[in-house]
Amino acid sequence: MRPGRQLAVLGAIFVVLYLLVFFGGGASGSWKDRLEPKLGLDLVGGTRLTLEATNTVDGQAPTAENLEEARQIIESRVNAFGVAEAEVVTEGDRNIVISLPGENRDLAEVGSAAELRFRKVLQVADGSGAAANPAPSPTDTPSASPSGSAEPSGSASPSATGSASPTPSNSVEVTASPTGGTGGGAAAPTETPAASPSGTPTPSASSSPSATPAASDSATPVPASVEEQRRAVEQKVGAAAWEAANALQSPNDLATDPSLVEKLKPFASLTDREIAVLPAQVQFNVPQITCAKLDARPPASISAVDQQVVACEYGTLKYLLDQAKVVGTDINDANAVLDQTSQWVVSLDFSSDGQEKWTALTREAFNNEGSACDPSALGDSGNCRVAVVLDNQVVSSPEILGVLTGNSQITGNFTQQDASDLASTLRYGALPVTFEPQAQQNVTATLGASHLRAGLLAAGIGMLLVIIYSFFYYRLLGSVIFLSLVLSALLVFGALVVLGRQIGFTLTLAGIAGMIVSLGVAADSFVIYFERLKDEIREGRSPRSAVSRAWVRARRTIISANAITLMSAVVLYIVSVGVVKGFAFALGLATVLDLVVVFLFRHPIMTMFARTRAFLSPRVSGLGRALPARNKPAQPRNPRSKEA
Repeated sequence: MRPGRQLAVLGAIFVVLYLLVFFGGGASGSWKDRLEPKLGLDLVGGTRLTLEATNTVDGQAPTAENLEEARQIIESRVNAFGVAEAEVVTEGDRNIVISLPGENRDLAEVGSAAELRFRKVLQVADGSGAAANPAPSPTDTPSASPSGSAEPSGSASPSATGSASPTPSNSVEVTASPTGGTGGGAAAPTETPAASPSGTPTPSASSSPSATPAASDSATPVPASVEEQRRAVEQKVGAAAWEAANALQSPNDLATDPSLVEKLKPFASLTDREIAVLPAQVQFNVPQITCAKLDARPPASISAVDQQVVACEYGTLKYLLDQAKVVGTDINDANAVLDQTSQWVVSLDFSSDGQEKWTALTREAFNNEGSACDPSALGDSGNCRVAVVLDNQVVSSPEILGVLTGNSQITGNFTQQDASDLASTLRYGALPVTFEPQAQQNVTATLGASHLRAGLLAAGIGMLLVIIYSFFYYRLLGSVIFLSLVLSALLVFGALVVLGRQIGFTLTLAGIAGMIVSLGVAADSFVIYFERLKDEIREGRSPRSAVSRAWVRARRTIISANAITLMSAVVLYIVSVGVVKGFAFALGLATVLDLVVVFLFRHPIMTMFARTRAFLSPRVSGLGRALPARNKPAQPRNPRSKEA
């Protein structure tokens, strides 16, 4: 191909690229705005959170489908914040990275599982750990009511007014909406508001079978991996402690046999993950397993809907909870609204099937069917309570004062932000995968601008040093290097703008570092070509023929060197996460565009330079001693004189 045609192809690439920059999809605003690439949080400020998918059963990575579904749900939650240009992407096979530009806020909650469960409260015990260190007392029956604890009893009355009974300052309760009613043969509740929750539920000293739930948590088969973990816990605490814990019928057994406290002491050394695999009855009955440890269990530790579980409220009350009869998927919608008292609440709109389940659950709790609820778990009016469990936490446990046939509300001391966050979490559904926050980075806008200036300064200094060296060593040929670097920079810049709009690529400090490294790769290709050109001239070829000959021989080496750099960038991009991935992408992009400039500009421009007189001058062309060596006439040999 003639040099003019190659330069024309390069010009066409520039025209197309910058037409996309100024008029392509996503281009808007002023001309200056259209030339702005998408910058990362380390350059403009904002918040970045990395979530790692976990599985408490076998530790395996989630499927690609589950990870993508989780990404979409988290993206919906983040967009509900009302912040523009939020980015949620997957990295690797278990990470999700959330980027919120221009705003610093805590993003940990958007990664919560949001597994909403409605469970009957079967028994209540003290979760403060006081029973594990009993103090001498004149009475034989200890009270399980912690001193000064918040009262959990609320009301879920389907009264016509929909009013809620007074609640403690840190409580939350479920109340029926004005459309609620009675049914199922239940006695109609009174029209008056429910009694104020004045008493703290106290565990009953009775351990009779009638107070024990009929459905055992062991009815559901235990996964093999969990069973293996339980055996490891058994070995850790010892056979005596394990047998004593499984023989307990209720926490009150310790009152009749104080020696059990000593036997159960090894359970105090268990970690949160080890506690999570214990049977529910063991978690509930062993006093060394406190609410502080239960609240620290890994996400999704009590997500199983067909098993009894243990959870805490107020940090001191430990509940044995029934199977989940109503779950988050039974809710159609959740909204933050103001109630009649101008308090922020979360209104729950059940689906048709969910409404039937909710009505059946409230009927079961109101009638205390099968006497499943222990007296310690009953409310002030003698009815069962239903716990609203979000992930591993009990957010409310109101007493059911009637059969509810309408929608309900979660009420409490919510601010508008609290109610909106909870509503959006419930509205977009539970995540199919549980996550643990790994690292959250907050960068101010001022620091981001400082990073940007430093990165651009480093890139400018690097390019300037290459150009100075090029002119010093290669002289006229240095102008080829200078023009090549300028064209490469323009191609990279235009590609960054377009890729930022089309695939969301953001330029970070790591990306700038990748481009600076690519300057060295570009300089290597110049050295390879120009030194090969000198060798061809030294071998006796004319400068014009040496240009084409040197290109043929140097081309293979240049392609090989750039291919190795490109493969390294691809491998690094595949196996890395976070900012390292941005470094690899920028390095690979700059390497590819450098090859474009090599083929469409450097070789044709050298062919054109070879036709000029300046190219033949050693002082101007930068070919050094190669030209004098070629032009120097050969010295004739002096034949030896024969001696007479």
